[in-house]
Amino acid sequence: MRTKWCRAFPGLAEQVVQARHFVAALVAEKGPVDDATLVVSELATNAVRHTLSGAEGGWFLVVVGFGDGFVRIEVVDQGGERVPHLCDVTSQEEGGRGLLLIAACAKDWGVRNWPDGRSVWAELAWEGA
Repeated sequence: MRTKWCRAFPGLAEQVVQARHFVAALVAEKGPVDDATLVVSELATNAVRHTLSGAEGGWFLVVVGFGDGFVRIEVVDQGGERVPHLCDVTSQEEGGRGLLLIAACAKDWGVRNWPDGRSVWAELAWEGA
């Protein structure tokens, strides 16, 4: 990756908007702003709703990196019992459909586990290479 930026946010639902603004400002002149803001919105929302990041005093970290032909958006959370996974659109299970949106617009995406949390990332094609 040629260039990387990151910013920590309090684990509050209203901080998802701030995360979108952060990513939009970085991607604005370089790439797919709509897809990038969708990705960070879904990942940050999941961090706040489904992990310890949403507990009192929690936080999440947004990392944006630019490589040759792609922008990578990663949200690091404080972990939790639920593992991010794709749901069948016909499933009665609540949640998981946001990851389907991410999978549809991303070149690639995945999950990395850390000792005290995890990160979920997506790579989007961009023309600023």
